[in-house]
Amino acid sequence: MRYQYQTQGTCSRIIEFEIEDGKVHSVQFMGGCMGNLQGISKLVEGMSVDEVINRLEGINCGMKGTSCPDQLSCALKSVKNQAQV
Repeated sequence: MRYQYQTQGTCSRIIEFEIEDGKVHSVQFMGGCMGNLQGISKLVEGMSVDEVINRLEGINCGMKGTSCPDQLSCALKSVKNQAQV
């Protein structure tokens, strides 16, 4: 299933991703540092939702209190809590 998450506190504005059989696929960030975000997208491809959350949760970008990777973990937690992925 395809999801869209509006980020908060980051340069990227929206994260789109798919979850299939508990695995993360096709992550796309709209806005932000495209090289880094493409790298993150490739690295998490096929990982379990829980593994991505565990690895990315709490990463900060400067003094923002969040980051694009952290926002991806927030997006996945939101979907997980709503849909019980």
